[in-house]
Amino acid sequence: MQVKRRATPVSSVALILLSTFYLYAPVAAQKNKPTTPAAPLLTRTTTLHDTRRLGYSGAVTLVGAPAGSITIEGWQRSEVEVNAEVELRGPTAADLDRLALVNGYAIDEDANHIRIITTGTHDKKYLKRVAKDFPKSLIGLPWKVDYHIKVPAMTDVSIDAGTGPIKVSGFEGMVRINAVESAADLSLTGSDLSVIIQKGAVNFTIPARSWHGLRAEIKLASGKLAVDLMPGFSGDIDADVLRVGEVKNAFPGLEPRERNSIGSRSMRARAGNGGAMLTFTVGDGTIEIKAVGSRQ
Repeated sequence: MQVKRRATPVSSVALILLSTFYLYAPVAAQKNKPTTPAAPLLTRTTTLHDTRRLGYSGAVTLVGAPAGSITIEGWQRSEVEVNAEVELRGPTAADLDRLALVNGYAIDEDANHIRIITTGTHDKKYLKRVAKDFPKSLIGLPWKVDYHIKVPAMTDVSIDAGTGPIKVSGFEGMVRINAVESAADLSLTGSDLSVIIQKGAVNFTIPARSWHGLRAEIKLASGKLAVDLMPGFSGDIDADVLRVGEVKNAFPGLEPRERNSIGSRSMRARAGNGGAMLTFTVGDGTIEIKAVGSRQ
């Protein structure tokens, strides 16, 4: 079902509350559990759509849902397009109607910054403001939002996410990603990149022969980080596995910047003529560096 509507603006105070209180942890189970098996939940999926004007070198902030995918890609228009597929689950159609009133997103905008804030049952303060009599039995039900967002080719993007895949490509600007668990696919050519993911896998591709910016930094607490560089790439690379795992280098021409600075769990290396600093850190897991097209 396709629904086209104007999202409700969020006040500055509401934005602060949503941003500071936003939690991705699951809601605790109710104390009085039924002794009989629960009835199957109904599922309802609704697609929401919004478009906002955004000028050159603007910024987009997304506070995602506790679960769901996020895709952000660049295009040549001076506007942001938001498509969100909201999946709700509940015991009855009436319950789904009630959930639909609170689970979704809101947009706040100023001259050159658009904020997309997921609203829903995960945010207790939000519920107290907009639905004081909301049934407690509906708070712990599963739901998700899948976002597909298009932004201008020069845009700063900030993402706070829960659990679900993230795909980012096709634009340049400052990019900040913070997620609990994700399979992230990043294809970017430059500016300032900072990624922190607690658990999952990251595929990072630079489809250019150098990083067009000051730095790129990716931190993964647990999982696999795969880095694909173009043949002939120039840049400086620091890679570290802090506890259990290894750094695997299969990129031709990667040389140590210092004596004996390429090891099984640590690397200080230079590709080509050097350049911007690329920093990769994994707590437990692997870092694998290869040329684009050589990964199986």
